Amino acid sequence: MAGATAPHGTPIALFCLGLAWPVAAWAYRPFDSTDAAVAEKGALELELSPLGFLKQGADRSLVAPSIILNWGFAEGWELVLEGRHFVGLGSDAAQPRLRVDEAALSLKTVLRKGVLQGKSGVSVAGEWSALLPATDGDGGAGAEVTLIVSQRWSAVTAHVNGAAAWTRAHAAGLFAGLILEGHDAWPVRPVTEVFVEAEHDVPTTVSWLGGAIWRALDDLSFDAALRLARAGGVNTTEVRVGLTWAFSAGFPSVRSKP
Repeated sequence: MAGATAPHGTPIALFCLGLAWPVAAWAYRPFDSTDAAVAEKGALELELSPLGFLKQGADRSLVAPSIILNWGFAEGWELVLEGRHFVGLGSDAAQPRLRVDEAALSLKTVLRKGVLQGKSGVSVAGEWSALLPATDGDGGAGAEVTLIVSQRWSAVTAHVNGAAAWTRAHAAGLFAGLILEGHDAWPVRPVTEVFVEAEHDVPTTVSWLGGAIWRALDDLSFDAALRLARAGGVNTTEVRVGLTWAFSAGFPSVRSKP
């Protein structure tokens, strides 16, 4: 659930911070919602978008980069560090030209093993997040708790998210999202997402995303998507392109999550 100028080294520092986390990928790419799965114990999953584009009203920005790091530090548990670096375009942008925003540190666990864990029935997960302040000083810290339910059928997999938050603006917020994607066995699967996000005294955001995920290797996938949203008469258009790469962080029996 989503001042001073950020230093030029901020995206590099954010990336290095993630890699320096105690080991020897914004959710589940390319979505705002996530799935009811976690990284295997001993796996580190990097979800990276080196370059994206965001147009919100009259403001235009590059998202360079967007990073999510998922570390499977125990069976059924993962630690998630994420953030996005925005580069404003044009001299009249309302936001500082360089800033890191939408950063969070989360703890996620599987509450019920189901189809995403090779069992029968729905998979259920919970996630607890500390919402970190933006580098431009706009807003403070917040917190969020999310419940995720996933189910897979012969041709489609669905992930339903519901979240309650104390936002960075220190107001109550709610989030509801639905992901639909082609079967995980398909090498290229179409994906779509809709979500509604509400916050006290802020216009409600309604968002749609459409795109595709290509699994190039068992542990490497590429994605591309277009997101359209509207809030209080302001339209948002976003282009997302990135990858998800899973690799061992020093423990045995590592594989990428579904």
